[in-house]
Amino acid sequence: MYQDQFGIPPLTESHDQLDALGEGCCISSTFTVMRGPSIDARGIRMGDQVKIFPFVRFVTGSFSENILADIHIGHRVAINAGAYLSGEGGLCIGDDVLIAPHVRILSAGHEIHQGSPIVAHNPLTYGAISIKDGAWIGAGATVLQGVTIGKGAVVGAGAVVTRDVPDMAIVIGNPARIYGYRGERPRGWRKLLSLLPFGKK
Repeated sequence: MYQDQFGIPPLTESHDQLDALGEGCCISSTFTVMRGPSIDARGIRMGDQVKIFPFVRFVTGSFSENILADIHIGHRVAINAGAYLSGEGGLCIGDDVLIAPHVRILSAGHEIHQGSPIVAHNPLTYGAISIKDGAWIGAGATVLQGVTIGKGAVVGAGAVVTRDVPDMAIVIGNPARIYGYRGERPRGWRKLLSLLPFGKK
């Protein structure tokens, strides 16, 4: 498995599991995909200069059985090691998005309130996920079905996102809550500053 001195995977001109691949993309040899044949122009499409690091997995399932399944990734997106991306309910990632290691993006789940007491016997649930241009999803974060992450938004490490995130917002925690907005001082910053040695008078 070739990588350059900085750990960037090799340039990849084509990939048999992708329906469209832009120019200058770098994809690790350990990248895996669980999918069926494309149908109705739906599939897995990537823009230019996308980087996919080791042990990333994409899942769409059957395009013929699920009319929502689709993955579209914009230009200059980086998807770091161990990330899991589900496009079963539809997944659209904009340009210049950063996906940190071990992020889970889950556009499908399981019905738990109706049907069989055995969860595996119940139907799947779906909800499209959209991650807008310039967002950053921090390490180990989970984004659940039906969520939109706004432009330039930041999802903190380990956060579990269950609702939409506005443009430029910073969200943290489980479930994720808005901590502040980029370019603004976070709540409680004055108190924090007073506790630091250089902040005391």
